[in-house]
Amino acid sequence: MAKGGFRGMPGGMNQAAMMKQAQKMQQEMLRMQQELETKNYTAAAGGGMVKATVTGKHQVVGIEINPEAVDPDDVEMLQDMIMAAVNEAMRTADADAANTMSRLTGGMNLGGLF
Repeated sequence: MAKGGFRGMPGGMNQAAMMKQAQKMQQEMLRMQQELETKNYTAAAGGGMVKATVTGKHQVVGIEINPEAVDPDDVEMLQDMIMAAVNEAMRTADADAANTMSRLTGGMNLGGLF
């Protein structure tokens, strides 16, 4: 080790400042994650005949079915529309979460670091 010990990171950022910055980013990520979990995402299928609402935690909190979509002779189509609406709402929630976290991390993939 050089005389005087460790002088810090190049560019003047020392370990303490780096840890403080990492803690600040972690707190911000937790805040954003909690905010995302409380948001609702709605998507429609079948030209709006079926709507599904999910939370950021992927919990289905609402299903709306237009009575015109209910055909006793074609229950399978109704089931497909429900699945499509729920899946699209989930994709929307995931995309919003990824976009929000990407803005916070500056596009870095931290791979579950926080």
